[in-house]
Amino acid sequence: MIKVTVMYPYAEGARFDHAYYRDRHMPMVKARLGNACAYYTVERGLSGRAPGSPPAFVAMCAFICDSAEAYLAASQEHSAEIRGDIANYTDIVPVVQISEVIVERS
Repeated sequence: MIKVTVMYPYAEGARFDHAYYRDRHMPMVKARLGNACAYYTVERGLSGRAPGSPPAFVAMCAFICDSAEAYLAASQEHSAEIRGDIANYTDIVPVVQISEVIVERS
């Protein structure tokens, strides 16, 4: 099992529409990924470790998938549509990481 994490670094003055991301973008991406994605999560950054400090990431999502190959094949097929929608909710360039899930629930 793999996890694809998409992270949006915090930047002073950057734009991020959490409602659009949660309600429109993420359901669209999940629909395009189809069976390649078991489920996804969405997170909103609240703060850094120190009280009142900004979060490292303003938002993050994770796609839980059976394999990197299945995720990459499904996402490549719809890449233009998925990437084209980013401007509708942010001006932040996301950071993406694909990880192997070692422990899902503990």
